[in-house]
Amino acid sequence: MTLESATAEVTTRVCPNGPVLVRGADAVRDEDGTLHPATRPVVAVCACAKSQRMPWCDGTHKVVRRG
Repeated sequence: MTLESATAEVTTRVCPNGPVLVRGADAVRDEDGTLHPATRPVVAVCACAKSQRMPWCDGTHKVVRRG
């Protein structure tokens, strides 16, 4: 995951057992190189890799068993 921003400072916060909150990014580039525009000031990026809306968190981490 690569975070991109033209002007703002980008910050991240890892939520325990949850997503990575990204503040100030204009876009997130995934592993395949696809650019996903960030449409909100703060976006939640999936950390469990089970979301149906990758790279965005859809709450699936709440029901996925942790190994």
